[in-house]
Amino acid sequence: MSESAVLTTVDAGVMTITMNRPEVLNALNPAMLEGLSSALAAAKADDAVRALILTGAGRGFCAGADLGAASMRTGEHDVAQGLRESYHPIVLAMRQLPKPIVAAVNGSAAGAGMSLALACDVVLAGESASFLQAFTKIGLVPDCGSTWFLPRIVGDIRARAMVMLAEKIPARDALQYGLVWKVHADDALGAEARRCAEGLARMPTRAYALVKQALTQSAGNGLGDQLEVEALMQAQAFRTDDFREGVAAFVQKRAPRFTGR
Repeated sequence: MSESAVLTTVDAGVMTITMNRPEVLNALNPAMLEGLSSALAAAKADDAVRALILTGAGRGFCAGADLGAASMRTGEHDVAQGLRESYHPIVLAMRQLPKPIVAAVNGSAAGAGMSLALACDVVLAGESASFLQAFTKIGLVPDCGSTWFLPRIVGDIRARAMVMLAEKIPARDALQYGLVWKVHADDALGAEARRCAEGLARMPTRAYALVKQALTQSAGNGLGDQLEVEALMQAQAFRTDDFREGVAAFVQKRAPRFTGR
């Protein structure tokens, strides 16, 4: 993809998706939303891509929707339809993508930008990163999945406080709350995200696809139903070449060579 609102590179099985509007802290506009959608579709279709990194250019991850857009200022905007058509498909595509996504949160992840980070599978943050549910500050309601993600990640009490008080959550607090997996020094974040994604890319990606499905389904299942989901998905994983290679490598005491089949 040429210089645009979203940049992509592919190397060593990892697609890096960079939101590229640093002058507005990577606020989401139609061009960026279209770019994200296209990048996710390309990653899904390309067998050479086995893991992804999502990050932001400059000093911020993503400031959420671009409130400076003319349609936002004038109210000439069907918000519900805009969310359904442009935002919801991206969040769902990230969760349904049969490949792991690593968020490298540099700087602020606010509003819908925070939702994009939480839609990833592994969330890493720089020490100066922060998370903010900014919606109520301007009289809006959390969207892009925030009211679904937050209670499940941090619990009801913290979710309500984060949304209603709209206080900035520093990276170290976000780690304590379970919003991120690890916090790294700012100058090490890119390399650590790359190391994590390359490690995921070397692993059995068919298993990751099944893991993502199972975890998503668990949100609406009781224990008995989820045990059945696990049984069915384990049966699928058992039939893969990667499972056979993993067992062979274990028995032969060597490093496995997974192919994603």
